[in-house]
Amino acid sequence: MKPKIVIFTGSGISQESGIPTFRDNDGMWENHKIEEVATPEGWKKNKEKVIAFYNERWEKLKLAKPNLAHEVCVELEKDYDVTIVTQNVDDLHERAGSTKVIHLHGNLFTLRSTKSKKVVIPWTEPLAKDLKAPNGDSLRPNVVWFGEPLDKEDIILAMNEIWKADAMIVVGTSLNVEPAASMPEEIPDNSPLIYIDPSDTDFNLPEWKKDVYLKIKEKASTGMVKAKEWLDEMFFPEDK
Repeated sequence: MKPKIVIFTGSGISQESGIPTFRDNDGMWENHKIEEVATPEGWKKNKEKVIAFYNERWEKLKLAKPNLAHEVCVELEKDYDVTIVTQNVDDLHERAGSTKVIHLHGNLFTLRSTKSKKVVIPWTEPLAKDLKAPNGDSLRPNVVWFGEPLDKEDIILAMNEIWKADAMIVVGTSLNVEPAASMPEEIPDNSPLIYIDPSDTDFNLPEWKKDVYLKIKEKASTGMVKAKEWLDEMFFPEDK
């Protein structure tokens, strides 16, 4: 049986693909205030502005390509049972070839009804103000905005994977947004936790967990290469 690895990713893993993070510019996202384009209040106040913003994001994401960090996630599937739990709304993990991906914050390549999270359709053309779902509901980007709760089913799926993990990699996240930020702490006691981040941000772990914790102070791509090397040495020492 392959060792089970959960890779918990944030916007930093896609930064090297040219996708800016939410927190690069002190509350600004591509020169827009987050509360104006990524909150339910922003949607109610100025739907046209939100639609124009997400149409632009959708067009840019279509041109983005997976980077080395995404590719290492796929490569790990050769020897490990890998599940990606991502806070990202892009589809770069899927385009790279990852086969099991849980999106906690939605997916910008789908649209959903403004009335029901269960009515979801592919996003195949620019979103218009009056675009409707097959059932007649108005549509919006299928993403979780600031101030909205995560989908309970997605949380359950993610936690069931984390609780069974033989090891976990956390990459590209500043661990500021709850409840996602606390989820990596739920891995089994003796399962290693690898945190990849170029900043001084760190986990506040209990003393007993520090023996199975590794901080890699690198950007996502080079950090994922080192994380894979470390896991291979631990799980497959006979091959070294």
